[in-house]
Amino acid sequence: MLLVALIVFGSLFLIFGLVAVKDIITIKKHHRRFNFKTSIAAYGMLLPAVILGFFFIMLPIVYSLAYAFTDYYLLKPNEISFVGFENFIKVINEVKDKSDLYHAILNTLTFVVIVTPLQIGLALGMSLFVNRKKPAIGIFKVSFFAPVVISLTITSFLWKQILWGSETGMINAFLKMFGVAPIDHLGQAKTAMVWIAILSAWQGCGYQMLIFLSGLSNIRKELYEAASLDGAGVFRQFLSVTVPGLRSTFLFIVVTVFIGACRVMIQPMIMTGYQTHTVTLSYYMYQQGVMYRKVGYSSAVALIMTIIIGSITFIQRRLLREKD
Repeated sequence: MLLVALIVFGSLFLIFGLVAVKDIITIKKHHRRFNFKTSIAAYGMLLPAVILGFFFIMLPIVYSLAYAFTDYYLLKPNEISFVGFENFIKVINEVKDKSDLYHAILNTLTFVVIVTPLQIGLALGMSLFVNRKKPAIGIFKVSFFAPVVISLTITSFLWKQILWGSETGMINAFLKMFGVAPIDHLGQAKTAMVWIAILSAWQGCGYQMLIFLSGLSNIRKELYEAASLDGAGVFRQFLSVTVPGLRSTFLFIVVTVFIGACRVMIQPMIMTGYQTHTVTLSYYMYQQGVMYRKVGYSSAVALIMTIIIGSITFIQRRLLREKD
C-alpha cells in the first residue's frame, strides 16, 4: 500500500511539474511578460490544494479501484489476494436474485427521480420570488437558505419525529384531531422514499436558490424590457428570456443535484435504519464495506456506481449544453 501511495504521489507531482513547465514554455513562446518569482509563488499556493486533493481524493480513488478486483477483508488486511472480476459477477448475481442490492438500486432510482425535479423546481421558484426589490424580501431569502446550514443528521432526526408512526408523531397527532388513525409514514414502502425525497429537497433547495440568483443577476434587464415592448407577458418572458439565460446555470445545478441524489445515505440511515424499502446504494456500500468489512466487494459496487453516474452525467451535459 505504501509503495502504491508513493507511486501515485510521485506521478501526481510529475504531472504537476510538467504542467508548470508547459505553461512557462508557452508564455515564453508567445513573448509574453514572465516573472519567474511570481510563477513560483502562484504554483506554491496551488501546492497545498494539490497535496490535499492527493490524500483525500486521488489516493482513495486509486485504492478503491484496486480493491474492487481483490477479496480484501478489513479485519485481515495481510491476506488480500487478486480475484479478477469475481466481485463484479457477485454484483450481477445479487441483482438477479433481487437481494438488498436490487432494492438499493430501485430505491436510489426512485429517490433520484423524485428529488431532482422537485429540488430544482423549488430552488428556481424561490429564486424568482426573492429576485425582486420588495420590502423585507431579505427575510425570505434567509429563511429559504436556513435549512442548508442545519446539519443533515439533525434535520433527518427532526423529520423522523414529525413522521413518527405512533400517535406522538407531529403529523399523526394533528390527524388524530380529525379522527384519522396513526399512519406509519416511514414504515410503508410506498411512502418512505417519497418522504425522504421531500425532506432532502426541502433541506437542499436553498443552496441551488443562491446559484439560480447568481444566474438571474447576469441576465440583462434590457432583454426583459424589449420582450415587454413586444407584448410578451410574464410567462412568455420567462420562457424566452429567463430560461435561455439560465441554461448554463441549469446544467450545473442538474448535474450537481443528480450526483448528490445518487449518493443519498444519511437520511435513510437516521430515519429508518437499514430497511429493504429504504436502503440506497451508498447505504448498501457502507453496510458491506464498514459493517461487514467486505471492502473488495464494496469497492466493486462503488466502481460500477461511479461508471453509471459518470455516464449519465456525460449524457446530461451533451443534451443540455449550449449550442454554438
